[in-house]
Amino acid sequence: MLNIDELKWNHHGLIPAIVVDAQSKKVLTLAYMNRESLEISMREQRTCFWSRSRQELWRKGETSGNIQHIVDITADCDRDALVVRVNKEGPACHLGTDSCFNDKVFIGEAPEPFSVEGLYALLEGRKESLPEGSYTTYLFQKGLDKILKKVGEECTEVIIAGKSGDKRETIYEIGDLMYHALVLMVEMGISVDDVMAELASRHVIDHKVKQEKMV
Repeated sequence: MLNIDELKWNHHGLIPAIVVDAQSKKVLTLAYMNRESLEISMREQRTCFWSRSRQELWRKGETSGNIQHIVDITADCDRDALVVRVNKEGPACHLGTDSCFNDKVFIGEAPEPFSVEGLYALLEGRKESLPEGSYTTYLFQKGLDKILKKVGEECTEVIIAGKSGDKRETIYEIGDLMYHALVLMVEMGISVDDVMAELASRHVIDHKVKQEKMV
């Protein structure tokens, strides 16, 4: 474990801290820490920065409630920058967006990697624009009952494929089920973060139960 005495602070006594969502891997913000704010962050296990504009310590979420719980902090090879992985409560940006990084400067030709969050965002766009000829548009126009019916049908298809022992077909049907579940989530205003937080809470409970059984 690296000692903070080995970190290299700039001439203002600061070090840049790149905050990353531990679940989505999205870069949330770039802030700065001095030695005191880093020590507070480590002690309280939530992000605390040094505000260069106000020239004071700033605990993320102290006024907004959008707290960032620290998973770990890693220094780069030169030890003059930090990556802080967090589990966040609410948006990271003061503008109310999930991340402070939203304005693209350049878009290359390399394809963007698939992600559940990206598919969810695409479905949100479909619900808003309702492009003609889209199956997703059809589901949103038909409403909740139709979406729930499709989720039920896909659940049955997964069971049939799984029971047959056909791995390839089961993967295909799980993909269909996940798609329709995401459509349901968009329809009901349930975010990917909401579901991940629920799963994370179960993980903590399960971990505690296992510990109790071992005692």
